[in-house]
Amino acid sequence: MNDAQALKTTPLYEEHVALGAAFTDFGGWNMPVRYTSDLAEHAAVREAAGIFDISHMAEFFFEGPGAAAFLDHALVGVASEINLGRAKYSLIVNEQGGIIDDLIVYRFTDERFLIIANAGNHQAVWSALNERAAGFDVTLDDATSRYALIAVQGPRAVEVLKTLTNAPLDDLKYYSIFEGELGGAHVYFARTGYTGEDGFELLVKNEDAVATWRAILSAGSSVGLIPAGYACRDTLRLEAGMPLYGNELGLHTTPFDAGFARVVRLDHDFVGASALINKAGDVPDRKLVALVGEGRRAARAHYELFESETAERPIGEITTGALAPTLGYPIAMAYIDSVHSELGTTVWADVRGSRQPMQISSLPFYKRAK
Repeated sequence: MNDAQALKTTPLYEEHVALGAAFTDFGGWNMPVRYTSDLAEHAAVREAAGIFDISHMAEFFFEGPGAAAFLDHALVGVASEINLGRAKYSLIVNEQGGIIDDLIVYRFTDERFLIIANAGNHQAVWSALNERAAGFDVTLDDATSRYALIAVQGPRAVEVLKTLTNAPLDDLKYYSIFEGELGGAHVYFARTGYTGEDGFELLVKNEDAVATWRAILSAGSSVGLIPAGYACRDTLRLEAGMPLYGNELGLHTTPFDAGFARVVRLDHDFVGASALINKAGDVPDRKLVALVGEGRRAARAHYELFESETAERPIGEITTGALAPTLGYPIAMAYIDSVHSELGTTVWADVRGSRQPMQISSLPFYKRAK
């Protein structure tokens, strides 16, 4: 068995093959990295719409009288305060405050919730949630193997989807969820995304995935919707200033290091709360910052950062970097020693042996017009 055969595939794998996709290993899954051109797919999402297969993501349902209290205990946020039909970005941390994963919590009813987590952290999150469920009246359901997840993102995404469903898409606010139908299939419409654009992530049963994918491609073809791969998804999320686990987030990273203090509610008890309370008043040794460069040469992940053009000791490291397709100049996120992290500071990236100046900026790099 070769490496490609050992990778897991989604219910849409054969669709990607038929569309001529090139594939990559993403968290143990054989996922489409591109279909045509990274730049063309990126531009389509910014200017019209793109459709992504994100079925590798993990989906966990929670139900029972103790579901809200359980999630309050398990996560850094307060799930019991999420309004019905709404969602909230959150983190799950270990006892030391290190980030196990970042995730989104959706609430359907007083007693029914959904969490969507990263594919690479599926087992780690599932194990942690099961351990933390002890003593709570809640049922946990790992539904990942039964569902596909399709993202439709871009300024014309809602327009395309409205031709296929009677769901009240216009009425759904950002970070909302609604159960409805699309082409006769039961669909969870989540108004969330990872591109900086408007759109939805559609959770459908595996047996309905191909028909749903094809219906969206057909409905969107006249307005410029195209299939998009993981290469452009990475540049889109970078422009939008969204972190990627394994790059900006990890077990050795606290929410405070990553700039997510706003996500942590220290006024309630949760696993890892004591560690984070002890760290809350401290200045982190390092901080996640945004960097903007000049010219056309991008500083990539793991490139070192220096205080000056001639300094010998590195003060930080790039976590994600690219020549931003929408903006036309290099951008990056990086961890840097806190003493050098002030907004507007110029640092120097070692780009294949040549020092390139980059200025500490603010996130996001790109923000869509409302």
